[in-house]
Amino acid sequence: MEFVKPGITIDFIGRRRVALLASAALIVLGLATAGLRGLNYGIDFAGGTLVELKMPRPVDIEDVRRELRGIGMGDSTIQHYGSKDEILIRMMRSPTGIEGIADIQGQIIKALEVVYGEGSIELRRTEVVGPQVGAALRRQATLAMAYALIGILIYITIRFEFRFAVAAILALVHDVLITLGAFALTNRELSLPVIAAFLAIVGYSLNDTIVVFDRIRENLRLYRRESYEGVINRSINETLSRTILTSLTTLLVVLALFFLGGEVIHDFAFALLVGIIVGTYSSIFIASPLLILWQRFAPSKKRLAAGRASQ
Repeated sequence: MEFVKPGITIDFIGRRRVALLASAALIVLGLATAGLRGLNYGIDFAGGTLVELKMPRPVDIEDVRRELRGIGMGDSTIQHYGSKDEILIRMMRSPTGIEGIADIQGQIIKALEVVYGEGSIELRRTEVVGPQVGAALRRQATLAMAYALIGILIYITIRFEFRFAVAAILALVHDVLITLGAFALTNRELSLPVIAAFLAIVGYSLNDTIVVFDRIRENLRLYRRESYEGVINRSINETLSRTILTSLTTLLVVLALFFLGGEVIHDFAFALLVGIIVGTYSSIFIASPLLILWQRFAPSKKRLAAGRASQ
């Protein structure tokens, strides 16, 4: 199946400067937002206690906050979860032991039963993560991402060349930063499932980039008299049908997860949704143009050899 007619010649490379500027603006905006407002770390990373409750009727968040304020928990984060009669209460305190957890659960339920009726509230789940555990998980998540990128750098250097590896890694960093910026701008929760989504984004974007790079390497041998920019643009156009088909089919699945998967995987699906769009874009407008920058500014073997001979 082909979405694009053979022989199409869209000038992607001619628009690379606009694309690079747009990407830089999005990255700066996301990082600035994260720096000024901070990232919304979930219980996994920030530590604290999360309590999920099923109420007998639709809940007004302000009513819940007022009751919790009476027991010293008014600064908790309270939100609907799935439906209007289910709520998540997240607080920064981390009780120790079963008795401490039971005490917090009991205080919350007892305070809310004053409004909603005794015995009418169902405790769905409670999660507790200590601050030291949360800090360790943040560190491990960062290392996991770094190790993945280093492994990719080594693999592509062996499979292709170092210049291809550098371009691919920079494109992957671009994808992760823009997706992270989207989380900062929308104040979505950053949790372990979201980090898993980031790693999935890296794999997806890399696969798309490798397909384009493989065609570039093949065409560099076939069209030796054509300009470097021309070969890269030709390669992107030749793989465009495959790129569109892969992205659309993947996007349909992620859209189903995002709209129908429920609150539990909503942030995970959001990360994949942004990542697939950005990853497809970066394979065309970021990774390939970076090869042109390398070709233009990196010293070639011939220039290095000439320099050594003249010394």
